[in-house]
Amino acid sequence: MKDDLFLRGARVPMTKEVVRTQALERLQLEGAQRFIDVGAGTGSVSLEAAMRYPQLRVTAIERNPDALALMAENRELFACPNVEIISGYAPIELETMADAVFIGGSGGQLTGLIDWSLAHLYPGGRLVMTFILLENLTCALSHLEQCAVQDFDCLQLQVSQLATLGRGHYFKPNNPTYLISCRKEGRHD
Repeated sequence: MKDDLFLRGARVPMTKEVVRTQALERLQLEGAQRFIDVGAGTGSVSLEAAMRYPQLRVTAIERNPDALALMAENRELFACPNVEIISGYAPIELETMADAVFIGGSGGQLTGLIDWSLAHLYPGGRLVMTFILLENLTCALSHLEQCAVQDFDCLQLQVSQLATLGRGHYFKPNNPTYLISCRKEGRHD
């Protein structure tokens, strides 16, 4: 989905189209029943996942009141009743187990969120995370070395888009984004 389809608010983060596409591909949601999106922002990952896979039950967790309101508006706009929005500061108490978890925002709780995510994943479930801060990338890489994960992958995505400058054109760069994906050890039958 194009980024401009989503309602946007000032200072509400959104996983951009190219990064979102890569993240959704790595989440491997085809055939999945439950997906958790932590730090959901505008809801772009949750909502695109819900629209691609209508059988998927999506739990979107967000703490920012402005983001929660915007995500609810986007859920209404895209008619996604399979997206449950939870207001809270993750890691939160949650009875749900999932086939996949996406961490788009960590609020300074990254190692706790990784552990929480792995605890809420079925064996063989996918964990995908994105970061723009090098410190978060380094922290996640270091912590995941101690976790029971397999199929580890890490990408740096640098995207630029054509923009007008005066009578000419240039490629306006976005921030580099780091994307980590892995699978919880074991198999869920």
